[in-house]
Amino acid sequence: MWARFAIAALLVVFAGRAFSQENYRVDPLHTAATFSVSHLGLSLQRGSFGRTTGMVMLDRGARNGSIDVAIDAASVTSGSTSRETMLKGEDYFNVAQFPSITFKSTSLKFDGDRVVSADGELTIRGVTKPVTLTVADFKCAIHPATKKPACGAEVTASVKRSEFGMTKNQASTADDVNIAIAIEAIQQ
Repeated sequence: MWARFAIAALLVVFAGRAFSQENYRVDPLHTAATFSVSHLGLSLQRGSFGRTTGMVMLDRGARNGSIDVAIDAASVTSGSTSRETMLKGEDYFNVAQFPSITFKSTSLKFDGDRVVSADGELTIRGVTKPVTLTVADFKCAIHPATKKPACGAEVTASVKRSEFGMTKNQASTADDVNIAIAIEAIQQ
């Protein structure tokens, strides 16, 4: 009798955990990855990537989850055809050899049921470095078109481009690059 009770209790615990896990697919139409870098200390040069895919898993009750995102490096835009050609080339993103920029979380930090940061590994040009993403404006609601739960946030980080092998034009272009991603994801 005691064994049956213990097994039933374990099943309830595991079923509750499985039930609280939420899986979201990144909505590529409403996700925008952008970056900015100082040029000559005079202006911020900005760019963006047009294609982002990925999955987000949340277990708000247990305050954990995961983020796995891929950005198509060849989708980089900057408002200048010649700059985009340079950014896609060997000195910068080298999209022929490294077509994806990826982020895989190692842990999420929560404030209540809201994600506030994500530690993980960012891979650019085949180089993987630890990075912490700051998550602001994390909100969830029922998506009016799909009628499914959806979440969104503004994600930011700062990285040094030299750590990823991008050392060209160090005299004119700063090493610190600010990243901002407006993300929406729809529950699957």
